Amino acid sequence: MKEVVAGVDIGGTNTVFGLVDRNGSIVAENRINTTSYPEVEDFVSVLTTSILKLASGVINIELKGVGVGAPDANYHKGTIELATNLAWKGIVPLASLIKEKINLPVAITNDAKAAAIGEMIFGGAKNMKDFIILTLGTGMGSGIVVNGELVYGYTGFAGELGQTIVVPGGRACGCGRQGCLETYVSAPGLVRTVLYLLSDMKEESLLRRIAPSGLTAKLIAEEAEKGDIIALKAFDYTAEMLGLGIINAATFSSPEAVFLFGGLAQAEDILFNPVRKYVDQHIYPIYKGTIKILPSAIPENNAPVLGAAALAWKELSK
Repeated sequence: MKEVVAGVDIGGTNTVFGLVDRNGSIVAENRINTTSYPEVEDFVSVLTTSILKLASGVINIELKGVGVGAPDANYHKGTIELATNLAWKGIVPLASLIKEKINLPVAITNDAKAAAIGEMIFGGAKNMKDFIILTLGTGMGSGIVVNGELVYGYTGFAGELGQTIVVPGGRACGCGRQGCLETYVSAPGLVRTVLYLLSDMKEESLLRRIAPSGLTAKLIAEEAEKGDIIALKAFDYTAEMLGLGIINAATFSSPEAVFLFGGLAQAEDILFNPVRKYVDQHIYPIYKGTIKILPSAIPENNAPVLGAAALAWKELSK
C-alpha cells in the first residue's frame, strides 16, 4: 500500500490540496473556494471531508498526515495569525482544528517556508544543508535552511527577508514601514521602478504607450526580452536590490545556494545574470564565489501543494 500525505495550500481565493507520495508525485488533487467559508470551522469541515473523499477514491493508498501552507502561519503554534488576506481574523488554531476532524499528524507553516522544504525534499536542494529560497510574486517571501533545518526562530516567523529595510525612508510598504526589500523586488515593485524610470528617462519605450494601470511584470519582462531600454534598466535595478538582499542574508547563513521562485523568476537571464553580477561585485570577500543563484527546480503550478506535502513528510520523518 502506497503511503501519501495531504499537501494543502490555503490562498485568499482558493485552497488547493493534493495527495503526494514520498517521491513528490501528486496522486490526486482538488480545490475548494476559500472565500465561501467565512467561518473557519466550516472551512475545516469541508476541507477535511474533501481530503478524505479524495483519498477514498484512490486505490491502495494510506493517508499518513497533513501539511498546510498558509499566509501568516506559525509553525510553532499551529496557528494562522492576523492574516490580512483571509476572512478569519485574529489567531486561528488551524492545525488543531484539522487534527480534531482527521485524527492525523498536522503541521502548518507559511507558503515560502513550505516552498523551502519542498525544494529540499523534492527539488534542487536535495543534497544541500544550507540554502535560501526567495519567492518573487505579489510580495516577496523567503525560507532559510541552516544545517538541514528550516529557520523558524523564537516567534515562528523568522526569515522574512522581504521585510528587511534596504532603503531607509524609501518606498511605502504594505507592512506600514518604508524601504522594505519586497517593495523593490516583487512584481509590483518592478512596476513601480518602471513608472519612475518613465518619468526620469527620455528614451523611447513601448511601455510609454501603456496606461500605468495596465503595466504588469509579465509585460515588462516581455519588452526587456525584446531589448527595451527602460524595461532592461528596471530589471537591472531590481537585480541590484535583490543582490543587496542576498549578500546581506549571506552574512548570517552562508548558503550554498539561493533559489529564486515565482512569477518574476520566470524572467530567467534578464534577472539571474545581473543578480549574479551584483552579488559577485558587492559580497563580503570571504563568501565570494561560494553562492550559487539558481532557479527553483519545483514546477510553479505544483509548488504550493508539493511544499506543504514536503512539510508533512519532514514532520513524519522526525
